[in-house]
Amino acid sequence: MAISVLCWSFAPETRALTITLDSRSIPGLTPKAPLVAHSLRISGRFEQGDGDKLRVMLAGLKNKTVRIASQPLATAELSSSGGDLLEGLKVGYLFREFEVATLVRKGNICLSACAMAFLGGTASRQPPTPLPSRTIEIGGQVGFHNFTLDATAVQSETKGDATAGIARGFGLGRAGASALIRYAADLGVDPGFIAQLLVRPPDTWLYVDTDEMFLTVGACPSGPEPPLGRLEQQAVNVCNHASGGAGVAEPSQAQPMSAREAKRYLLEQVQRNIASANVKGPLVGQLAGVLASKDDRLIDSVYADLRAAGISLPEQMGRSFMVSGYAFGELQADCHVNLSGSDPNKFDFILIIRGAGLSRSFALPPPMCPALFRYDGQQVINPKR
Repeated sequence: MAISVLCWSFAPETRALTITLDSRSIPGLTPKAPLVAHSLRISGRFEQGDGDKLRVMLAGLKNKTVRIASQPLATAELSSSGGDLLEGLKVGYLFREFEVATLVRKGNICLSACAMAFLGGTASRQPPTPLPSRTIEIGGQVGFHNFTLDATAVQSETKGDATAGIARGFGLGRAGASALIRYAADLGVDPGFIAQLLVRPPDTWLYVDTDEMFLTVGACPSGPEPPLGRLEQQAVNVCNHASGGAGVAEPSQAQPMSAREAKRYLLEQVQRNIASANVKGPLVGQLAGVLASKDDRLIDSVYADLRAAGISLPEQMGRSFMVSGYAFGELQADCHVNLSGSDPNKFDFILIIRGAGLSRSFALPPPMCPALFRYDGQQVINPKR
């Protein structure tokens, strides 16, 4: 017996899942080899057998489609109030296997089993790590909740035996929870999010509305997003996200730095790292000489050379800030962040653990929409309507 999630919609959804395909040719490198963009429209209720039908369709598309590196085979537009949980997971796994991006359009809903399938959205599975592609247009709704069992089906299966029914229900519940946890791990979704779902009543919902929810499920917003606010606040937001819960700083803890001050300060941190490691050689003396000089061109050159050599130094592309107030156990830490003033997706940062040196962040921005790090986690990006 399949585990079914509780369905919710403005009106009961009775129609089975339908999948329609729209394929459009676009010019390729040669006139005889046009590229084809595929869009799948998936709507209705998820039911047993839908995954098998989708696999046949995706296999056919894969066999006849000329692929572009790091681009999805197709984009699946989802509109569904839910249905069978395990079928939703199966569809999500198919999206990952065949590299299908997922999209929820403005005015559409994707709930329960559909939301789980949405998490499978993938642009590429090429090493070293898969590249997710999950998009929600502002005004589209993606909602998650805990699953529930079909009590009627359990009673029918156990022929009214109360003891057998309880045992069967418990077994199905445990299997459903295990399937969700494994699914999250396979798709790179925070398992803590699934654990949060499993302790909630089935009739309570978690919608992808705030910045933190977008980050948690690895989704990107599309459409008119709220303004980012002052650069000091953006710097703090980036560092709060990057620190992975090591603290929550306020704008008053963001100290602006000039490009010259930032490069000199960061090179001093590199020098301290070298000294603490008791490294000997010409580099030590050269770096000390550079820092003792007042030649900004020399500072710029050494900074660029060390970055090219793989030293963890952030790219300087705009305004720099040093944000204090983070702690990893007993170790205090600061965060240096540099923000482009023209492109919200362009910024760089590094954590400076006092006594331990430079460290790349403990959390990285999503590759498809890094600008989410510039918002406060609780800011509503996609208001429910």
